[in-house]
Amino acid sequence: MGRGGCGCTAMHAYTRTHMYVHAHTCIWLHTHMYVHANPPPPPRSKIPTANPTPGLRAGSSRYRPAPPPHGPARPREHRTMICGRRARPRPEQSGGVLKKLGLSEDEDLQLMLQGSLLRKVTPRRAKERRYRLQEDGITVVSERRFGRVPSKHSFSVAHITSVHRGHHSEGLRRYGRAIPEQHCFTIAFEGGRRNLDLGARDEDVALRWVRGLRTLRGRLRGMSQRERLEHWIHGMLQRADKDKDNRMCFQEVQIMLRMANIHMDDAYAHQLFKECDHSGDGRLEDRELEDFCRRLLRRPELEELFGRYSGEDCVLSAKELRDFLQDQGEEGTLQQACAIICAHELNEKARQQDLMTLDGFTMYLLSAAGDILNQEHTQVHQDMSQPLCHYFISSSHNTYLTRNQIGGTSSTEAYVRALMMGCRCVELDCWEGPDGEPIICHGHTFTSKILFRDVIEAIRDYAFKRSPYPVILSLENHCGVEQQATMARHMKAILGDMLLTQPLEGQDPSVLPSPEQLKGKVLVKGKKLPELQCEPCGVTSILDEEEEEETEEEDRLQAKDASHVAPELSAMVVYCQATPFPGLAQALQHPRPYEMSSFSERKARKLIKEAGPTFVRYTSRQLSRVYPLGLKMTSSNYNPQEMWNAGCQLVALNFQTPGYEMDLNTGRFLGNGGCGYVLKPQFLRSPHSSSPRPLVLRIRVITAQQLPKLNREKLSSIVDPFVRVEIYGVTADCSKQQTAYRSNNGFNPRWEETLTFQLQVPELALVRFVVEDHDSTSCNDFVGQFTLPLGSMREGYRHIHLLSKDGASLAPATLFVHVTCKCP
Repeated sequence: MGRGGCGCTAMHAYTRTHMYVHAHTCIWLHTHMYVHANPPPPPRSKIPTANPTPGLRAGSSRYRPAPPPHGPARPREHRTMICGRRARPRPEQSGGVLKKLGLSEDEDLQLMLQGSLLRKVTPRRAKERRYRLQEDGITVVSERRFGRVPSKHSFSVAHITSVHRGHHSEGLRRYGRAIPEQHCFTIAFEGGRRNLDLGARDEDVALRWVRGLRTLRGRLRGMSQRERLEHWIHGMLQRADKDKDNRMCFQEVQIMLRMANIHMDDAYAHQLFKECDHSGDGRLEDRELEDFCRRLLRRPELEELFGRYSGEDCVLSAKELRDFLQDQGEEGTLQQACAIICAHELNEKARQQDLMTLDGFTMYLLSAAGDILNQEHTQVHQDMSQPLCHYFISSSHNTYLTRNQIGGTSSTEAYVRALMMGCRCVELDCWEGPDGEPIICHGHTFTSKILFRDVIEAIRDYAFKRSPYPVILSLENHCGVEQQATMARHMKAILGDMLLTQPLEGQDPSVLPSPEQLKGKVLVKGKKLPELQCEPCGVTSILDEEEEEETEEEDRLQAKDASHVAPELSAMVVYCQATPFPGLAQALQHPRPYEMSSFSERKARKLIKEAGPTFVRYTSRQLSRVYPLGLKMTSSNYNPQEMWNAGCQLVALNFQTPGYEMDLNTGRFLGNGGCGYVLKPQFLRSPHSSSPRPLVLRIRVITAQQLPKLNREKLSSIVDPFVRVEIYGVTADCSKQQTAYRSNNGFNPRWEETLTFQLQVPELALVRFVVEDHDSTSCNDFVGQFTLPLGSMREGYRHIHLLSKDGASLAPATLFVHVTCKCP
């Protein structure tokens, strides 16, 4: 605490006067989005190291935040209102938020603000609705009427993954043919939300919506956390301001607090309201509203941390910031500290003198540089030149399904979604179709059917958009010989040079090629005909492990000639030859790296339990695929971690089914640039390597910020959050610990609880952070989560950006933690 000042008296005087009132008040406000539990110390006093009482409810006798010191008032005409505008704007005049984004002059966005009549294309019929961009620049609302009852639906531009013109999607190809292709476009979303297929009345409107959405999406993806927070509070104020006059009465302030997941004592809230109502007219506007939010939205835990390094100076010198970086476990240098100040400091005068204010420090910790995920791991950083069997490979089961495997919908969009999530092995269940065209569906169920040809076209278009490394097509073949030949023709014609049909020139036949060697290639996993001299006939009967088990589970119902292989299809199988598992003894005695067996989760567990070390030797040499039991009606998943522990490469999951299993899969492949290939630990590649070194992991859960409301319709419903940290790894390492819950505070709960874990094999460990809403009478409700490999987790003070159940961002919701990892 209090290590050395910056030595600049003039700067100190400037800081004392202007530290908390930034030249742009809106920026200051949104960098301090926290309701503090204790009164902050005066700016000149040292920040105590002792933690304040955690979990103190807003509205208690000690909840009396004092306003930070104010600088001299600016002229009224230069003050910025919290919502970015003075009077309620008409749509054609709005642009406060767009101006901040540098997009106020964009004609496409002006059209979107006014709204357009667009036809939503569905399997039933095309329904015309008015779609309009909201003034927050991030929300699009569609409006329609059922009789006299209005209905509104919305989506966030931040959740869009792509926008495409024309009959690009399966939905438009099937149901939108009546609308000219130039009038159509498709919006694809992250998470589990289905595509939105739209048709405009003319080509120009469609083109401008596509351009506008792409422009907004690109800008929003580059937003800082400060800007995300700004959007968040702007939306809160807009929704709470019922009469849209940019003035807040006390009832509207109460609404805003509940929207923000804060439970505050009404008497205290009214007292705070009166203190800020300087005009005495019973409404807060302009600077009064800024004053109220300034008292309300604070991050005291960051103020305390800042004070430990800045002391009484109220600014961090480059040297003090360097000390902080070194304490974080980073290789902090004076040059690096100056670069951070230049990148994150908001105050120009401080930046020019290599000084960092609390504003800049907050922005730094909320940026990617303060994220718990090692940012170097967001790029491919592992050795990609080793054999395929040395990698975990992101794999999907029943990829074609959008819901369960009994009556769910099959769609090419499911393949697009999986590939864009980094999946590198997709499954195609191929069956006899009408008119000589093979189809893909889940056999003997009520799932819908899609053409094999359409799936291959979708794979061609999206195989390498997310990752350049090879895609494996896992064929479950139930077609007769003729339609198998058709499948081969389609793959060759559609995929062209992408399709690998010959072994790589100069490749050692006893070793599998590497992901690097197979960049941009599509591999076919299927049955392979024996050499002609061994099997002279044109077809042969070969049934692999997966088909045997599914045959048994589906009462041996098989399509015509399901076990026969057409020569044309066999010729496309090179490095992933599907074969029945011969047993560990034979497989190890006569290794054939190009052969690949599939195991049900039940059989894989049995092998791991009965012959774990031997099975690890097997998976270090050959590819293996594990899939869920066929009788799981709801397409539920199994825990993939136990299969990765044994070195299984292709651990296939139902990507359409959210849950902790898919969280683990996403976390496993989060590192290495999300490319779908993760290098296995050395002891799983070479079983005779040295043993792993144990570690002690300590995670101090400090606070959470802006947790989402679970029941938006009920203002009085405030979450009672707690945090659970789960470790998934080898059996000895698996454990869960959680904090106490904090009543009625989803906005800024504070725990200050340390959770400790002993890890024997840290290289395999995944860490899952889960936030839930405590309920004493029923199951706790899920709020958000984030999962990552231990090896990609950074030490020190870090923010965790939470995700929803289906993997969509919950920005600006975060956890703030401190992480240490030491040898015992």
